[in-house]
Amino acid sequence: MSGQPHPLIDAERLGYGAIAAAVADPIQRTGFGRAWAIALLCTLPFVVLTLGAIGAVLTVGIGLSGVNTTVVWGFSIANYVWWIGIGNAGTLISSMLLLTRQRWRASINRFAEAMTLFAAAIAGLFPIIHLGRPLYAYWLAPYPNTMDLWPQWRSALVWDFWAILSYLLFSALFWFTGLLPDLATMRDRAQTRAGRVIYGALALGWRNSARHWRAYETYHLTMAALAVPLVCSVHSIVGLDFAASLMPGWQESIFPPYFVVGAMFSGFAMVVVLAILIRWGLNLQAVITPAHFDAMAKVMLFASVVMAFSYATEWFTAWYGGEHADRTVIGTFFTGDYAPLYGALLFCNCLAPQALWWRRVRRNLWWLAGISVLINVGMWLERILIVWNTLSHGHAITLWRTYHTSLYDLAILVGPLGLFAFLFLVLARLLPIVSMHEVRQLARDEGVAQP
Repeated sequence: MSGQPHPLIDAERLGYGAIAAAVADPIQRTGFGRAWAIALLCTLPFVVLTLGAIGAVLTVGIGLSGVNTTVVWGFSIANYVWWIGIGNAGTLISSMLLLTRQRWRASINRFAEAMTLFAAAIAGLFPIIHLGRPLYAYWLAPYPNTMDLWPQWRSALVWDFWAILSYLLFSALFWFTGLLPDLATMRDRAQTRAGRVIYGALALGWRNSARHWRAYETYHLTMAALAVPLVCSVHSIVGLDFAASLMPGWQESIFPPYFVVGAMFSGFAMVVVLAILIRWGLNLQAVITPAHFDAMAKVMLFASVVMAFSYATEWFTAWYGGEHADRTVIGTFFTGDYAPLYGALLFCNCLAPQALWWRRVRRNLWWLAGISVLINVGMWLERILIVWNTLSHGHAITLWRTYHTSLYDLAILVGPLGLFAFLFLVLARLLPIVSMHEVRQLARDEGVAQP
């Protein structure tokens, strides 16, 4: 097999009927078993931790975190940027690969889109937490009121509000309409009346007719074409939260594309981790093959090179521009209080992914999982250091202060990770986590005969 492309589906193990059985039976017949129940129970403390942290900031305030009069942004904003980056990648993966006719997307696009919904919803919590007066978060929306007040459109908070809202609505539509053929399959395979009624209502009368398929494909391609510029605009707006300011190290035109590539980088890394877990947990080795991991690893390698180039561009711009404040910010990355974290960032984002040049590493799931986790750690470090380092070393030297992390900061960092896992486990128990109709189409293209 050396030197030959690995198939995208195990044609010897799966036919059309076997594909539906592999995805649907754990939900409707055999169940997920003890491992799923244990995993769900393990995530519950993190859900409670997240709710407790949100409740604490609603009652006490953001003084619980490590923010101070100089570093007025902290974990909340860094977490927001990190989660919205992961969320952007899901729809970008699905839509971009659909438009470019990458057949290997069939096995991963469904849970990548679900990842988008959960990550974007979690990301939307953090700006509200950071407001200081979160009970008035609705002021960000333009609505008729007695005082004729309107949002401050020059505020990054308003930009983020519209970016998250539009992206959540679009992603929910894109994900749900992609589910329709599979919901109809679940309806037809349901063993109980309740299952037939629930899945039938969600399938919206899908009959698998040529008319339905023509409308579905036209709609899906149109939505995919709209998704790519939307995703780029959403994370560009997140980049402009920084670049539109006058702080040293932030006012850079490279930030919007740099943030978009970073979102794709961390998002693909998260999809790899999810794909490994789903492949193992649902026994989908015949559907999610080494070829999928090889393709995703190549994308991560490309993104790593772009990220390394972006870091080098930041360093060069600060040196070439000659601004003392900009040079100071870059210098403190290497010599200041956050230097160990910056070194870890460069290792995780630039050095560790270079192992993906080797095919053996790209197809070894243990190595790939480790590198993907390192990438996500590195991308979070990048987000937090963008906030900390610049705000700690602004133009006024007398205002330089170091950020000190609190237990609350750790709670809002760790808790949402468990909440994300909890939501994914619940989704996997209720709806098909892999697109059955697209994998069946892939099986046909790969030469699997219909029984």
